[in-house]
Amino acid sequence: MKVIAFNGSARKDGNTAKLIRYTFEELENEGIETELLQLAGSRIQGCIACYKCFANKDCRCVVNNDIANECLEKMHNADGIIIGSPTYFAGITPEAKALIDRCGMVARANGDILKRKVGAGVVAARRGGAIHVFDTINHFFTISQMIVVGSSYWNIGVGRNIGDVDADEEGLKTMRDLGVNMAWLLKKLDGQ
Repeated sequence: MKVIAFNGSARKDGNTAKLIRYTFEELENEGIETELLQLAGSRIQGCIACYKCFANKDCRCVVNNDIANECLEKMHNADGIIIGSPTYFAGITPEAKALIDRCGMVARANGDILKRKVGAGVVAARRGGAIHVFDTINHFFTISQMIVVGSSYWNIGVGRNIGDVDADEEGLKTMRDLGVNMAWLLKKLDGQ
């Protein structure tokens, strides 16, 4: 089994990546393979609403000059998907939104290829606005007919400067519990 995570932060290896890695530790302890793809420094544009994905039905976006198709392929081949984003003005980052819009449209155009995969959102916030980010990620999962896994609190870690989330004890417990719950659910769905 494999979980792919996308760090939608403009900062590579910042607080969002740190939170994802806390979740990964628990998944890996349960023998689940993990991979982190960081969108920082990569180009990904939003959906252009051409609807060619509905005509072509080849599990690809016709816009082929960025990493969207690579991301979609990784989603399609994974059992679980984590999307992480810091909170930007009470919203998701433009990179994470482009990922959701592009991959979501192609997935729906190709018979809901993400259906019944396990999804989890991970959010970093300085202070407020994180619930809207968390909801945006979960809306992507639910419209994709995915199974959203919960934790002991909403999947949010608090910190501004890189490394500040390491001091958020409740946030770290939430990420660890998320990893344990995600592993449990993946194994149940796999018949273990």
